[in-house]
Amino acid sequence: MTHDYDRRLTAAGEQSRAAGIDALIVTPSADLQYLVGYEAPLLERLTALVAPKGARPVLIVPELERPRATASPAGDLVDISTWLDGEDPYRLVSSLVPEGGTYAVSDRMWASHLLRLGEALPGSSFVTTSVVLSPLRMRKERSEIDLLRTAAHSADQSLARVTAEGLEGRTEADVARSLTRHLTETGCDTALFWIVGSGPNGASPHHDPGSRKVQMGDVVVLDFGGRAGGYCSDLTRTVSVGEPSSEVKEVHEIVRQAQEAAFQAVEPGVPAQEVDRAARRVIDEAGYGKAFFHRTGHGIGLEEHELPYIVEGNRAALEQGMCFSIEPGIYLEGRFGVRIEDIVTVTGHGAERLNEAPHDLLVVG
Repeated sequence: MTHDYDRRLTAAGEQSRAAGIDALIVTPSADLQYLVGYEAPLLERLTALVAPKGARPVLIVPELERPRATASPAGDLVDISTWLDGEDPYRLVSSLVPEGGTYAVSDRMWASHLLRLGEALPGSSFVTTSVVLSPLRMRKERSEIDLLRTAAHSADQSLARVTAEGLEGRTEADVARSLTRHLTETGCDTALFWIVGSGPNGASPHHDPGSRKVQMGDVVVLDFGGRAGGYCSDLTRTVSVGEPSSEVKEVHEIVRQAQEAAFQAVEPGVPAQEVDRAARRVIDEAGYGKAFFHRTGHGIGLEEHELPYIVEGNRAALEQGMCFSIEPGIYLEGRFGVRIEDIVTVTGHGAERLNEAPHDLLVVG
C-alpha cells in the first residue's frame, strides 16, 4: 500500500509555519511512521526526524540503524545523518535548527531525550507535535482507510472463527490465544490486544483474560484487534453461551440501539460530543446511565487510540475521512457486561462501518 509521504511532509511544514514552530523533532512514534514510513525501534539511542522551517528534513539515526532507515521509505524522502556511540546526537540536532526557537517534539518522546535536547538548545521552548500533526492524521487518506478496512475484516473473520470453535469449558486465556492466532491468519500482521470477559468479568471493560473457565449461561465480552500495514482494528461483540436470559436480551438490545443511534448521528460538521450524547441518551432513557461510564469512542489509525475522541466536551466538528470507534456498553458489576463496537469512517454525507460482523446477540456453545 503506497502512501503520499511527500504530501504529508509538505502539509506538516505548512502547519508548522502557521503555528509559529521553527522545527519538528519527531522521535520513534506513529508520527514518524506517518511522515516518512519509518517504524524505528524505540531505544535509548536517539533517532529523530528534524524538519526545520524552510529546510529539507534530516533523519538522525544511530550508525547501526542506518541500513534499516535507508531501506524504509524515509531513505528516498529525506537526508539521513548518522552518529556513532560516544558522540552527542543532541548537538547534531542543535546544529540543524535555529537557536532559541520553538520546537514541536513527539508527544511520546522519552523524558530523557527531551531533557538532553533542552540542554543542547538553551533558551528554546517546546510544544507537542499534536499541534501540527493531529489535524493531518485525523483525516485519513484513502490508502489509510483501505488498510483500516483490511484490519477490520480480519477482526470480523476472527470473531466468526472463535465463536465457531465454541467457548464453553475454555479459559479466557485460551480464547484470547485463539484470537491472536486468527488475527494473524486472516490478514493482520500482528495481534495487538485481546479482552475476554466472561460472566462477571464482562463488567470490567478492560478485563485481562485469566484462568476463569467459560460456563454455560455466561455472557462473554470479546474485544480485540490487530494491525495490518501499520493500521489498527478494534472490534467488540458480546456473545451468550447457551440461551440468554430475558434480562441479557434486554440489555443487549439497549446497547445495540445506542450503538445504532450514535452511528446515525455521524456526519460532517457534527460536533464529536453529539455522537457520544446520542448513544448515552438511549442508555439513560432505559435506566442504565450509571452503568455506561466510559466515552463512546476513540480515533484509530496508526495508533489504537488517537484523536478524535467521541466524548462529552469535544466540540470539534467531524470531518470526512475521520475514523473512530463507536462502542457503548452497559456493565452490571458482579453479574455481566455488554459492549458492541465498530470502527466507522466519516463520509461526505454520514458514516460507513468498516466492520461487517453482525450486531445481534450471538448464541454459542
